[in-house]
Amino acid sequence: MAITIKDVAQLVNVAPSTVSRVIANDPRISEKTKVRVRKAMEKLGYHPNFIARSLANQETRIIGLVLPSSKNDFYQNPFFSTILQGLSEGAQEKQYSLLLSTGKTEDEIYEGVVNMVQGGMVDGIILMYSRLNDHILTYLRARDFPFVIIGKPYDFIEEITYVDNDNVLASEQATDYLIQLGHERIGFIGGDITFVMTLDRLVGYERALKRAGIVPRREYTIHEDFLHEGGQVAAKRLLSIDEPPTALVVSDDFMALGVVHSLREMGVRTPEEMSIVSFNHVLFSELPLPALTSVDINIFDLGYQAAKSIIQKLQTGDTTAGSIIPHHFVERNSCKSIKQEAMALTY
Repeated sequence: MAITIKDVAQLVNVAPSTVSRVIANDPRISEKTKVRVRKAMEKLGYHPNFIARSLANQETRIIGLVLPSSKNDFYQNPFFSTILQGLSEGAQEKQYSLLLSTGKTEDEIYEGVVNMVQGGMVDGIILMYSRLNDHILTYLRARDFPFVIIGKPYDFIEEITYVDNDNVLASEQATDYLIQLGHERIGFIGGDITFVMTLDRLVGYERALKRAGIVPRREYTIHEDFLHEGGQVAAKRLLSIDEPPTALVVSDDFMALGVVHSLREMGVRTPEEMSIVSFNHVLFSELPLPALTSVDINIFDLGYQAAKSIIQKLQTGDTTAGSIIPHHFVERNSCKSIKQEAMALTY
């Protein structure tokens, strides 16, 4: 005979509803009681039937994840594997599962989201990006369906729950760092210009230059895919300029890796002839290529907090707006001061 909640409740001498709340990790139940109930479940070999509970509660306990279109092979970028780890841990803590929606085109992704929502496949959705004029966001708002965005929304910022870094400040600090090293010819390599993150980092870069009295040069700003190949293309274009930059702010470590490889192929040494600051602080940024000076945006925490935010919204109806994850600067070996060289030339 199958073990039931009533059997567990009888062994611990509590009500069946208390066992049910322990299974749901209800904060109203004391830790002492939770420990007793879980020990009893283990002793009796009881395993909760989450499917039956979901049907009874009219919920799936599944969160849908929506990535950008895969036409540019976003899955190559280690940013996404790290953020998925954070999402997974945050969901598992509350016994939620994740359902990944993918597609090669924006239309395919939109259709997948509609199927998830109208088919009752998920309780809520996390958009793993924020972009301008996003039809998926418009659709979710129109249906009043619970969702959270990883990234600052372009519109309705006071109404949408999101998790992000202060990308303007982070980019401003990265550019300031290069300026303090004596660089004035500083380029910017960003990703897709329709992503709000790209726009914010461009704003921070230009703000730092203007504050230092440096006029931003249009030819120094290039946008490519967040891929190794994107960095390679950008590097070649920047070096083809008559007066190329001496330093670069690159919006992604994976792109920066492509930049370093292209520079090496063209005989340009990093950091001796080109200093680089990038973003994300993924694992390979520590490798001696040289090791990249990078802005650590705490990718895992972005995913973890996004999962917590959507679950809180589902369980309490909380509509708290933005949550900013702090960043910090990791100084390594990809930048060099040119102040001393400039001083030596004056003598």
